Amino acid sequence: VSPEHGVTPAEPPVVLSTHSPAALKVGTQQLIPRSLASGVKVPGRASSRDAEPGRRALKARSMVESLGLPLSTSYRRAVVSGVDLDGSADWKKKNRMSQPVLRAVVEDKEKFSSLGRMKKKMLKGQGTFDGEENAVLYQNYKEKALDIDSDEESEPREQKSDEKVVFHYKPLRSTWSQLSVVKKNGLSEVISQEERKRQEAIFEVISSEHSYLLSLEILIRMFKNSRELSLTMTKTESHHLFSNITDVYEASKKFFTELEARHQNNILIDDISDIVENHAASTFEPYVKYCTNEVYQQRTLQKLLATNPAFKEVLSRIESHEDCRNLPMISFLILPMQRVTRLPLLMDTICQKTPKDSSKYENCKQALKEVSKLVRLCNEGAQKMERTEMMYTINSQLEFKIKPFPLVSSSRWLVKRGELTAYVEDTGLFSKRTSRQQVYFFLFNDVLIITKKKSEESYNVTDYSLRDQLVVQQCDSEDPTSSPVKNTSAMLYSRQSAAAHLFRLAVLSNHAGEKVEMLLGTESQSDRARWITALGQDRDRRKTDRTMLTQVEIIRTYTAKQSDELSLQVADVVLVSQKVSDGWYEGERLRDGERGWFPMECAKEITCRATIDKNMERMGRLLGLETNV
Repeated sequence: VSPEHGVTPAEPPVVLSTHSPAALKVGTQQLIPRSLASGVKVPGRASSRDAEPGRRALKARSMVESLGLPLSTSYRRAVVSGVDLDGSADWKKKNRMSQPVLRAVVEDKEKFSSLGRMKKKMLKGQGTFDGEENAVLYQNYKEKALDIDSDEESEPREQKSDEKVVFHYKPLRSTWSQLSVVKKNGLSEVISQEERKRQEAIFEVISSEHSYLLSLEILIRMFKNSRELSLTMTKTESHHLFSNITDVYEASKKFFTELEARHQNNILIDDISDIVENHAASTFEPYVKYCTNEVYQQRTLQKLLATNPAFKEVLSRIESHEDCRNLPMISFLILPMQRVTRLPLLMDTICQKTPKDSSKYENCKQALKEVSKLVRLCNEGAQKMERTEMMYTINSQLEFKIKPFPLVSSSRWLVKRGELTAYVEDTGLFSKRTSRQQVYFFLFNDVLIITKKKSEESYNVTDYSLRDQLVVQQCDSEDPTSSPVKNTSAMLYSRQSAAAHLFRLAVLSNHAGEKVEMLLGTESQSDRARWITALGQDRDRRKTDRTMLTQVEIIRTYTAKQSDELSLQVADVVLVSQKVSDGWYEGERLRDGERGWFPMECAKEITCRATIDKNMERMGRLLGLETNV
């Protein structure tokens, strides 16, 4: 802590924790916890050697080396350590009361030098961090833009400093207003609240890209470049696992470097929309290729873990390395897809904080348009590869007992598949009775294939119909008087199967041009709802007023297990169009309009009206929809 005004700056307010020549050579100003410091001021011009013995024995535990860093790199340390420093001599002289200068004693340099090679490479000449454990990897970085209930004004305020030595605890990731250079210059006080919020949103794009870059470097250095791991698999398997991740890293590095240069020009950044737009339109092409490879990546990893003990053992050892923070490799592999899907949300937040009558707003909307296009290309690439492969697999498993149908097509994909119970009415000599048969449906976007399952990899095709020839109708299966047939002889059977969740399917024209009616049953309410939704194509869905739908926030990551399900990340927002009492939602993902089913336990309902309205405005910007908000 610096001395009061009127006292010569050379006076040391806090004595170093050691008598060593190294400590004396490095400097005398240190930041230490309040509990370890005496409240008694050191009088006059006393040197550290003349200070009282009790204070000389105090141990300063947080010592970060300051090497005269430029202002522009302050956010690097804010992201990693939470304690931001600035080494400019002019700033130090002008703002001695605001922020202490921290210096590391030589004895601690050994510890600092053991930090990951990545940090040395990225921050060459920029100083060192105060501990490897404080670097924020992207897996643990939650963008404020994803927190739908966030309000910058709700951030905890720091204690007012007093004359005693105080150590302020800071979170691992700082915001723009918490940067020392911002606080020293009083920038938060001289700009409007709206502009401060815009600066926070801009800063988050930069700081989150830095965190993401840290994680990518670890993925490449620890996993992809591991000779020991590469020896446990073939070159093809290695390529499927890591694809073009190095190209993705280089693209991110170029992006971050340009953002960093803009930040260096002025801590109060005018705009970054042009940078985002240019990179989304050109530099980020490797993301599309990486995301397209996703289906091969996941399958290859699952296969290696299940059938390759050597791979599994080496991988486990690498994951337990301190640089990896015990995070699984898959958490690193999925980061490019996560990052690219978050960029539109980050840019939308900047849009939200920018005056709509300014040119900056239009620039930001254009950048948002480009990153949204990038996300769409990535999604389409991943879906196309998965759909094509699944199409060929299913086609090879079908055996047509009727006129064959040319299934494989680039414009066709699987919507839903699964087994159902078909109730068939048999006419006897004196009465009618109902029997049950198991059927297996393959529903594609334009055709329904009806089969009987022989094995997990073999199905006999009994019928098929174009999807626009299907009419679906729900039955009230919960009514005990409801029965598959309406004659008395079948009533006993229907009561035994009253738990079946029934619906009717009419095929107006099947493969032979005939009309067929089917009574179908599922094992659960949600299964029935999902089949009715899929078969019926929800023709009235476009008429739905989105502003009237329930909104939920995802609190637990969910990975889709069936074709009609929706994969979700924590903090995703979904507009719920259906809710089934046995625990399933169907809804539309706000960030990209994708639709599907997911468990209720992964979400919590949003009840704040202001938040709901903001989400609808955001959806309008992201998807170009017209809303009533």
